[in-house]
Amino acid sequence: MWFINRITKIDWQVLLFGAILAVISCLFIFSSTHTSQQPYSIYFTKQVFGFIIGFIIYFIFCNIDFRSLSRWGYFAYFALILLLLFTLIKGSIGFGAQRWIDIKIFKFQPSECAKLLLPAFIVYHLQGESDTHHYTLRSFILIFVIMAISFVLVLKQPDLGTALIIVITGTIMLWQAGLTKKFFLWSIIIVTVSAPVLYKCLKPYQRKRIEVFCGAGDRHRERYQIEQSKIAIGSGGVLGKGFLQGTQNRLAFLPERRNDFIFSVICEEWGLCGATLILLLYLFLIMHLLLEINKVRNFSAQLLALGLLIPIALSIVINIGMVIGLLPVVGIELPLLSYGLTHTWITLAALGWINGITTNKLTNRE
Repeated sequence: MWFINRITKIDWQVLLFGAILAVISCLFIFSSTHTSQQPYSIYFTKQVFGFIIGFIIYFIFCNIDFRSLSRWGYFAYFALILLLLFTLIKGSIGFGAQRWIDIKIFKFQPSECAKLLLPAFIVYHLQGESDTHHYTLRSFILIFVIMAISFVLVLKQPDLGTALIIVITGTIMLWQAGLTKKFFLWSIIIVTVSAPVLYKCLKPYQRKRIEVFCGAGDRHRERYQIEQSKIAIGSGGVLGKGFLQGTQNRLAFLPERRNDFIFSVICEEWGLCGATLILLLYLFLIMHLLLEINKVRNFSAQLLALGLLIPIALSIVINIGMVIGLLPVVGIELPLLSYGLTHTWITLAALGWINGITTNKLTNRE
């Protein structure tokens, strides 16, 4: 009876979409890291292990009361701030960035946890400010401070993409919570006016990426990554070159092909049909979750679920946008497809948490 009760709380459509994406992820991490000397790379093995653990995490988050998770998430966010500080001091360095904590078995990226814990922090804090969901500007002050600290600490790693996702997620949630339009108008004006100063504050390589996006740079140097990505995508045609047959992938012309640019590998080997399949899976997943969230009648629960979904949706748009050249290149992984244990577990935890909210009889409309 206990097991049956738990099973009924699972959103099987979300689980199906997630499982299909997980299988595709493993296939193309295998393809992008396969060699004749080592067919099954350590990256492929770790990702398979990561998905097994990830779906266990999904099941756990489905079956824990979302209100308890929100309370734990609020206090955990203060611990996360300390972890972000520790990362800047003693973190593991890779690809010129200091974003990870090496715990020997794998490298853990604390900034990814902000995508999961920030929505809980915001919702739990606002619940303590008012029972009627009518907030004053004073109610948001602590949230502004925490978001600013988080943004600076993540930006210093440096990880501009994740820092922006944190700020955008928080901003959308505050807008949904009722922060005045006047505040957002003044914020836009201030950011626009200070844009030249903010641009100068970026790391040289970050400024170079923006310049490349605007058309500058040599195609054999600064533009190499995006040019190889476009070649891979374009050469796939309609049906693709076939699994394990992509030349940009197999000959290692495409950098970061198991991580940020895995969508380019899919396009090269499965063509337009494969790309369309991925886009449809994401579209169905996001639309299904939005429809389910819209049925939630509890304001705080609905706001929390939306806050958990926003980083996933933003990561999809940003990653695909950057690999096809519509957005500057930033270090944002493609959810449930790119290699990486931390972001895989965080994504599945977020989906499980949303599942727990949308299937809760106390929050859903009958």
